Amino acid sequence: MKPFFGALEDRVRSSRSILCVGLDPRCDSALEARSRCLSLIEATAPWAAAFKPNVAFFEALGPHGLEVLIEVVAAVPSEIPVILDAKRGDIPSSAAAYAVACFDVIGAGSVTVSPYLGTDAIEPFLAHPGRGVWVLCRTSNRGAAGIQEMAVEGGGDLAEAVAGAAKGWAGPDRLGLVVGATDSEALGRVREIVPEHWVLAPGVGAQGAEPGAIAAGLRTDGSGVLVPISRAIADAADPGAAAADFRERLAAVTPVRARPRRLAADLHDSGCIRFGQFTLRSGVVSPVYIDLRRLAGHPAVMRRVAAAYAQVLGGLSFDHLGAVPYGAIGIGTAVALQMGSSLVWPRLQPKEHGTGASVEGMWSTGETVVLIDDVVTSGASAIEAAQGLRGAGLVVEELVVLIERDPAARRELAQAGIRLHPVTTLEALVADLTAVGAISTGDAEAAEEFIRR
Repeated sequence: MKPFFGALEDRVRSSRSILCVGLDPRCDSALEARSRCLSLIEATAPWAAAFKPNVAFFEALGPHGLEVLIEVVAAVPSEIPVILDAKRGDIPSSAAAYAVACFDVIGAGSVTVSPYLGTDAIEPFLAHPGRGVWVLCRTSNRGAAGIQEMAVEGGGDLAEAVAGAAKGWAGPDRLGLVVGATDSEALGRVREIVPEHWVLAPGVGAQGAEPGAIAAGLRTDGSGVLVPISRAIADAADPGAAAADFRERLAAVTPVRARPRRLAADLHDSGCIRFGQFTLRSGVVSPVYIDLRRLAGHPAVMRRVAAAYAQVLGGLSFDHLGAVPYGAIGIGTAVALQMGSSLVWPRLQPKEHGTGASVEGMWSTGETVVLIDDVVTSGASAIEAAQGLRGAGLVVEELVVLIERDPAARRELAQAGIRLHPVTTLEALVADLTAVGAISTGDAEAAEEFIRR
């Protein structure tokens, strides 16, 4: 059996859907629950990325309800992942028993769990190979704010602290987070903390959130959010038509792009990303070093990198590309040639001869520029470049980078009026290189710990 989150990625792309159909049978008998759930699975399967049975509605029907739950889970087509909405959380010995019940008895591929007993209450679920775990982070119920928005020492609120802790418990191949779409700002803050983990975002439909609210939680590849909808589909006159409609409405918000997985191997093989011990310009010792200037010596890789930029830029509207000087001028040129676009860049110092230009290239006041940079860590270079271009009368609101090294840069860029669009992230690169065995376990663990810090 393929690991849960790998199977989820496959299903999302093959179905072009991020819809998770909830199975919450509000019935008086187990027999009626069985009939409703099986009919709902049959009607909505073509448009479902996943199914999510809620244990509570089956348990309320007594022993026969549990038997029906097992039968319902088994009836889901094998290519569609199942999330058991159980919200389990207990001391380790009890959690271990819950994990056996959820995975081995009921047969679910993943389960929702509560983080409030700490990591030892989560570990028994993670001990089951190939299964997925969804940690409750910021739930969609009305009373959640009273607890989950409590301020914590060091800044942020409790939900953000949970996201940061959960990121250290397991990687995006084992663990996701539950963050309600009813609070898009909170969803966006959590995505900054966990740029690669999947998010289960309840609240669209009967709870009132609109599909557009999930945009704040999308990963850089336009995916990474799964939207569970129960009553708005199950109670519809035609559940299949309702599922199809939600699938299309959600798809309009999530232009899922293929993740450039070859990119990690390209950057590693060309020496653009290396592992070991490196002292950075800031004086910090890092287990990973990125040097994209080496792309100039690898034209085939440069072409594929330019194509990866073009895929992201295809969703933006602009008059010119703008290279952040001077490290991104080479990449910017390659991308401009790939797309047939005009390229401009600000001079760090205006010319003291000739035209005295402060911006190189052909442009007119009021035209729009999308900045191109190689790596973003603090965002300072891009902000300085934007200021130079804006000073000449150009409009700059977007930045596309190859690698987002530190998610904290998003805040600085946003304050400067710049939206960040990375092709990939350092965390994703490490995960992809680990998956293909290109780096040792020790290097991967050191890099992951560095990223968490």
